[in-house]
Amino acid sequence: MNLSILPADTFIVINKTILTDYDKKLLFNLYQPIIGTIATNLYLSFWAYLDKSELFSIECSHHHLMVNTQLNLDAIVIAREKLEGIGLVKTYYKKDSVNNYIYELYSPLNAYEFFNNPILSTTLLSNIGKQEFEKLINYYKLPNIDLSSYENITHSFNEVFDNVDNPSLEYYDNLSGINKNKLSVINNNILDIFSLIPEGLINIKVLSKELKETIFNYCYIYNFNNDEMVEIIINSLDEKKKIDLNLLKDNCEKYYKFEHLGTLPTLIYKNQPEALRKNVTNTSKKAKLIYQFENLSPYEYLTIKNGGIKPSVSDLNLVAYLLTELKMMPGVVNVLLDYVLKINDNSLNRSFVDTIASQWIRNNIKTVEDAMNIAEREYKKRNKLVETKTKKKKEVQKPTWFEQDINTSEASLEEQEEMEKLLSEFK
Repeated sequence: MNLSILPADTFIVINKTILTDYDKKLLFNLYQPIIGTIATNLYLSFWAYLDKSELFSIECSHHHLMVNTQLNLDAIVIAREKLEGIGLVKTYYKKDSVNNYIYELYSPLNAYEFFNNPILSTTLLSNIGKQEFEKLINYYKLPNIDLSSYENITHSFNEVFDNVDNPSLEYYDNLSGINKNKLSVINNNILDIFSLIPEGLINIKVLSKELKETIFNYCYIYNFNNDEMVEIIINSLDEKKKIDLNLLKDNCEKYYKFEHLGTLPTLIYKNQPEALRKNVTNTSKKAKLIYQFENLSPYEYLTIKNGGIKPSVSDLNLVAYLLTELKMMPGVVNVLLDYVLKINDNSLNRSFVDTIASQWIRNNIKTVEDAMNIAEREYKKRNKLVETKTKKKKEVQKPTWFEQDINTSEASLEEQEEMEKLLSEFK
């Protein structure tokens, strides 16, 4: 539902959970790389509105929220929708002369739940890269203690306490506690998948809600239709007619790679992660170019370089290789593409690109600015070597961002309009 929110519209924050220091660390480590700093800060701002008991807030206007966060309403709505989509906030709306909103707060999933959620873990991986992703996994891993030589002597409740009557729990439904608003990804279409599986081939008793949600997550990530998913499920059954989740995960990835030339889903359409972007504070040509490289996905960038024509399969396959196999950042890939196209006569020769990419990886190049700097250094070194060997200067077309005065010279009005036009085509 698209609603036109106004500064005078009111809201109340209701706390449905408990937010611990551990939850805050999860929020910054796992959620912020996906939703960004603005959405993270909005979530914490909602918490600040709660009363001393942290149960609910007084009624406030959105103008008050705008003043407190120094954000306009559009930015607040975008950030709130990110919180809704990732399961941290539920929003309720009531139309009136002054519209009313209720924001329910939920705590983050714990590390185990987060990393075992295919949508969240895949999105985090694509945003921060494999190296940082593995660091986070190791950070949240529990120590592996060998208990094989120990005997479990723990007492049960009945061994310690007398039997008591079972009270009705209906009175306790609204007690505060850790309440996590898990991503609502169950779709009725998922039920059709199991109806397509031949009778007797699968153990119906094991079709729990969690299992259905996991299967739908994979359908969502890889954009499988029902027939494709049925084939994958059948190939993921064990001898007891149960779905092996590890095998299901591997089969989904293998199927997608086979059907899509070995690439992983959606990565070529992502742009530079927020955490690795430069805070642009001027309007120099270099700042404008950095902004362009950071805000376009490699797919969009190649489309622009091709004059609006969709990139070839071989070019997209190369980009996917850089993003998925070499784990390069999207903005860095854009710089690499621009550099190679300029110095290699508009040709993306895979071995040539791979050689440069490998060097950048060894130098841990993660940001657009670092990529531009190393490209300029290597260009100068390369040309100097050519001049030394041939005793003759060889003219090679070079990217405009190699100019010495690019940091100080202002982008012309025509250049600014051209960049904004390029970016607007993909927003």
